[in-house]
Amino acid sequence: MKILTKAEEQIMQILWDLRQAYVRDILDIFPDPKPAYNTISTIIRILEKKGFVGYTSHGKSHEYYPLISKRSYRRSFFKGFVENYFGNSYKALTSFFANEEDLSLQELEDLRKYIDQEIKRKNKEK
Repeated sequence: MKILTKAEEQIMQILWDLRQAYVRDILDIFPDPKPAYNTISTIIRILEKKGFVGYTSHGKSHEYYPLISKRSYRRSFFKGFVENYFGNSYKALTSFFANEEDLSLQELEDLRKYIDQEIKRKNKEK
């Protein structure tokens, strides 16, 4: 799956939230200063070519909708992120967050609880 640019991702975030929208609907969600209508329209067409967005025609207007779920994109993006920045090691990623991000004691305990739950679940699957 291709990686989205920041502008493309911003539009996809809006489409994921709205589920379907016209360019004007997307533009209305943007904070001021809003980009030009043509800018949004151009990015949507790029997203369509990349296979992220589909549309339904209503006369001369198009109502756009995501073809890729947010969850699917997040999974693909994060897999590439871990691969590229942490040598495909989730242990290295976890270590980075634990050591570099100054997680609070509560956040570390919450992570440990989650990991313990996953260990129990995977042990039951054996």
